[in-house]
Amino acid sequence: MSLVEHWRAAVRRELDVAVALRHELHAAPRLSGDETDTADRVAAAIGRGPGLAVAETGRLIQVVGEGGGAVAMRTELDALPLAERTGVPWASGNGTMHACGHDVHMAALVAVARAASGLDLPVPLVALLQPREEDADSGALSVVSQGAMDNVAAVVAAHVQPRLPVGIVAVTPGAVNAGIDTFTVTVRGQGGHSGYPHTVTDSVLALASVVVSLQQLGARRVDPVIGIACMVNQLRAGTADNVVPDSAVGSGTVRTMREEDRKQAREALLQIATHVAAAHGCTAEVQMEGGVPPLVNDEHLATRAFLSLEEMGHPVTAEFRSFGSDDFAHYCGTTRGLMMFVGTGEAGGGLHDATFLPGDEYVATVADALVAGYCAAVLD
Repeated sequence: MSLVEHWRAAVRRELDVAVALRHELHAAPRLSGDETDTADRVAAAIGRGPGLAVAETGRLIQVVGEGGGAVAMRTELDALPLAERTGVPWASGNGTMHACGHDVHMAALVAVARAASGLDLPVPLVALLQPREEDADSGALSVVSQGAMDNVAAVVAAHVQPRLPVGIVAVTPGAVNAGIDTFTVTVRGQGGHSGYPHTVTDSVLALASVVVSLQQLGARRVDPVIGIACMVNQLRAGTADNVVPDSAVGSGTVRTMREEDRKQAREALLQIATHVAAAHGCTAEVQMEGGVPPLVNDEHLATRAFLSLEEMGHPVTAEFRSFGSDDFAHYCGTTRGLMMFVGTGEAGGGLHDATFLPGDEYVATVADALVAGYCAAVLD
């Protein structure tokens, strides 16, 4: 039997433990920055000691072997501030929910790590229990900044994805998730009485025009084959129905698949906001906050993992991309990285939905993807 076959067989023997752990973690989720309990429980289930603390509440656990050239398997620890509505006996009741599949990811990593302890792996295996994936204060960026990835030659992960058909595993080379930046546009004019519109410089009207004009970012500034998503998601203005406010504020996100588009989008957003506001006799100030860069999969890892999963009998695709973002992208800028997606279909709700609950069977599929990722990193 090959390494893949031995590992998969060993994973199947660990699934009962992993699924029970999934239910336990799902029933007791923790928000970003408060994952110590979760990290403790996952580390105990892996059974290789507490590991090294990273990014405050995360862990880096040496599963097999020592030294450099390791392959890291990453799982997220945190949940979302969301009241669960799944109705299962092991639902969360604390107003917090694993509505993004992190409970499945943790359980899968535990199954893979426990199964690996009896195998002769060619390079060290490290379990990366990452906090704060859902938070703007990125846990992945902290892990990288602290040097925790210095001895890691490749990092792999898999994420459940309801926008893929049930059972399909997406292993796409190149850019698979968008980079995201947040912006705030503050338009300033001259307020006054709404009964005398000729005496005011209307900041609300100017901001409304800015919002509409920002759609040009996608239509005219970036190659439509690649795409961009610019969304203004909050508008704030005024204190009374009959008072034109001095200022109006809009904020949102801009998502791009390439770093060069990210830079161009920033410049275009500033130009559009300032010039459109000026056309209305107002001024505009734009503040940008950098978020997560585009997530770019290593070509070799993706190609090899695709073939491995295909040999396992999983239906695979190399075509799935999403304008969602994931701070796993920070690892890809430091070492070889591979993010795969496991399709759950949309029948069970979408990501970040109070009804989202992938079946326990996806623990095994995510585990297979992790095994394929490791083998892609070490086998020719």
